[in-house]
Amino acid sequence: MAMKFRGLLIAAVVLLVLAGVLYWSEHRKTPDTATPAADASPAILKIDPATVASLTLTQKGAPPVTLVRSGSAQWQITAPNAYPADSSTVSGMLSNLAPLTSQRVVEDQSSNLAQFGLSDPSVELDITGKNNKTTHLLLGDDTPTGDAVYVAVAGDPRIFTAASYTKTSLNKSLSDLRDKRLLPIEASSVSSIDLIRKGQDIGFARVQNGWQIEKPKPYRTDNFQVDDLLQQLTSAKWDPSAPAADAAKNFAHATPVATIKLTGSAGNDTLEIRKDKSDYYAKSSAVAGTWKIDSTTASAIGQVLDHSLDDFRNKQLFDFGYTDPDKIEYHSAATSLVLTHTGNDWWSNGKKMDADSVSMFVTGLRDLAATKFVDSGFTNPEISINITSNSGKKIEKVAIQKTNDAAIAKREDDPTLYSLDAATINSLTDSIAAIKAAATSKK
Repeated sequence: MAMKFRGLLIAAVVLLVLAGVLYWSEHRKTPDTATPAADASPAILKIDPATVASLTLTQKGAPPVTLVRSGSAQWQITAPNAYPADSSTVSGMLSNLAPLTSQRVVEDQSSNLAQFGLSDPSVELDITGKNNKTTHLLLGDDTPTGDAVYVAVAGDPRIFTAASYTKTSLNKSLSDLRDKRLLPIEASSVSSIDLIRKGQDIGFARVQNGWQIEKPKPYRTDNFQVDDLLQQLTSAKWDPSAPAADAAKNFAHATPVATIKLTGSAGNDTLEIRKDKSDYYAKSSAVAGTWKIDSTTASAIGQVLDHSLDDFRNKQLFDFGYTDPDKIEYHSAATSLVLTHTGNDWWSNGKKMDADSVSMFVTGLRDLAATKFVDSGFTNPEISINITSNSGKKIEKVAIQKTNDAAIAKREDDPTLYSLDAATINSLTDSIAAIKAAATSKK
C-alpha cells in the first residue's frame, strides 16, 4: 500500500513539473524568435526643406519647370523661362515632403511599374539638395478607390500608396508656381511712393516713425492709410485665367486710373493701372506683359486708389497715442488746468485727482480729429492745450478757436487748419468740467 501511494505521489509531481514546463515554453519567446510588428505606413522619403537647393517638376505632357532657391525663403523659376516664383507655394510643396508618409507598401519588389502608372508617371519631381544629391519622386495613377495615389522613388524597389492630397499638393503647373504679384517686392523694402492720377502727384517718403507726405506739400501723414496703399499694391495679382492678348487689347482702350512708382532697395518699379467698366488692367515694369488684375485684389486696389490727398493726411491733433502723457496744460477764458502724471496717479496743484475723470479727458484729447481741412477762419484762438509725453521728450502744442457751429484747431509750427465738429469740441469741454479731485478715505 505504501509503495502504491509513493508511486502516485511521484507521478503527480512529474505531471506538475511537465505542466509548468509546457506553460513556460508557450508563454516565453526569446528576442530571436519574437516577430517584430511591421511598419504599416513607412516614410516614402524624408526631406529637410532647408537643405533643398532646387526642384524640377514635370507634369505629363508639359515641359519641366525648374525652381532654384534664391534666398532662405525665396525661389526663382529658371526653366522653361525665368520668372519670380510663388515662394509660399514652393514652401508648401516642401513641407509635404518632410516627411512624405505612405499609407501602405503595395509591393516590396515591383517588376511592372506600368500597372501602377509609374512607367509614364503623371508627375515627376527631382529634389536636389545643397550636397548636389538628387531624389527622383514618381507619382502614378490613383488607386481604384480614388482616395490614394501610387508612389515610387527611383532606386527603391518598393511601390507605395500615399493620400490623394499628396498628388494635389505636388502637381503644380508653371502658372501655379509663378509669383502672380504685379509688383513682386517686399513692402518693407520700399522707401518712397509716387501716386500719379487725375493730374495730381502725391509723393510719400518713409521716415523713422512711418511716412511723410512730400508732394504736393509736406503734410503730417496717416501712416495706416499709406501702409494700406503699399500693401494693396505689393499684393495685387494678375489673373492667370485671362488671356494675355485680351488683357492687352482691353488695356489699350481702358481709362487710366493711376501710375504708381515705387523706389526701394530692390530698385525702381512702375505700375500703370487702367479700368474698363468694372475690370482693372495693369502693366508692370517688374512683370513682362499686360494683365487683367485678379478680381480678389482689384476691388481693394480700386478703393485705395480712389483716396484723395486728404484721406492720406493725419487728421489727429495729437500724436501721444495710447500711452498716457506726462503733463497736460489746458487754458481758456473759463478754465486753467495743469495735470501731471506720476506713476498711476494724476495730480493738479498738489491735489490727487480722480483717475476716471482724468482718463475721460485724456481719451477726449486722444480722439481729437479733424472732419476736414480748411484754408481760413483761424484768427483768434481761445483755447490752448500743451501735452508733454515720452518722458518729456515730446511736446505738442495746439490752439483752438471756436466758431458758430464747430471749431478750428492748429498745431504749433504746422500751417494746417483742422476743422472740428461741434460734437467733438463739446465732448472735450464736458470732460474738462467733469474732472474732480480724488475722494478722500474716511477714518
